[in-house]
Amino acid sequence: MSDMSFEKALAELEKTVEKLEDGRLPLDESLAFFEKGIKLAKYLRAELEKAEKKIEILLQDDKGEVKPKAFELKEKKEAVPEKTEKPDTGENNDLPF
Repeated sequence: MSDMSFEKALAELEKTVEKLEDGRLPLDESLAFFEKGIKLAKYLRAELEKAEKKIEILLQDDKGEVKPKAFELKEKKEAVPEKTEKPDTGENNDLPF
């Protein structure tokens, strides 16, 4: 399993879960898929922990201390014009003019 990429292992775990959730497998096959899923989940967890340690090393300051920083995605907000209320004149206000 160590020669498997993270993405491939994740896709394999997703397929395994789908088969288990289907509920149509015999018990022995379900147990085999469950065991495979556990192994995949442990592998994925280990890979994530390795990545986290690498990130921590990259974030160390001059003193070797890791200073956590909040991860923020900068979302582009599109300008949406605000609706202006038209006074009710008894006419149909749904018209664009």
